[in-house]
Amino acid sequence: MANDQNSLWQAIVYDLYACYYKYRNPQAHIMYYQKHIQALQSAMHTRTAAGQPQGPAAIAPGMTMIRVLHASPDAPAVDVYVNRRLVLSNVSFKQISDYLQVPGGQYRIDLFPAGNQTAPVLSENLLLMPGITYTLAASGMLSKLKLIPIVDRPFVSAGETKVKFVHLSPDAPSVDVAVKNGDVLFSNVSFTKATPYKSVPAGKIDLEVRIAGTDTVALNVPKVQFKSDTAYTIFALGLANGTPPLEAMMVIG
Repeated sequence: MANDQNSLWQAIVYDLYACYYKYRNPQAHIMYYQKHIQALQSAMHTRTAAGQPQGPAAIAPGMTMIRVLHASPDAPAVDVYVNRRLVLSNVSFKQISDYLQVPGGQYRIDLFPAGNQTAPVLSENLLLMPGITYTLAASGMLSKLKLIPIVDRPFVSAGETKVKFVHLSPDAPSVDVAVKNGDVLFSNVSFTKATPYKSVPAGKIDLEVRIAGTDTVALNVPKVQFKSDTAYTIFALGLANGTPPLEAMMVIG
């Protein structure tokens, strides 16, 4: 984790140097820009759903934390550009990056089909507030693709375990998330909505996603392992009536 954070800080410093030399010394600008990209790529890499992205470190003053999730079931793999600079390559459905620490402020986010910068599949301007941790989820079908900023609050007290749920299945109705044959944890969650965190006991538990207000189970999520001193997010991804099928993905944060 320490190596990743060092790389992130190096990327920020190299970016500052690249901006400083942009009109003063083009050769130095290019050198520092290349170092900036190399540091970003070493610090922020995508992982498959089977892997766990790293949780965020403490946020430095004036900084914000972001990670990116590809949650669109029919969108191609994408390259992610922040302020017209490549930060992630070939991100496919269900892949989520590690957190990246960047200065708070206004950012332009462009998603291009992987390896093709002809036309973006999504371009949005976002204001990222200092001191806040975000997951930026590319959500919806390709024809209606949106970038959804989800606020993460992944810090827990000693011995605490907490979890939140995010509904990112474009064709699924509003849902409840419940302990199997038990109590409802989150109720009436609609598409693109994220719940507040809820404290849960550490240990293994069977969950189920139900059509809101009913006992009809849309998705079983068996043997979910919750550990102490950890915050989790469960994402509902895929399609209720199509391919890829509806599934749950749990990550730290």
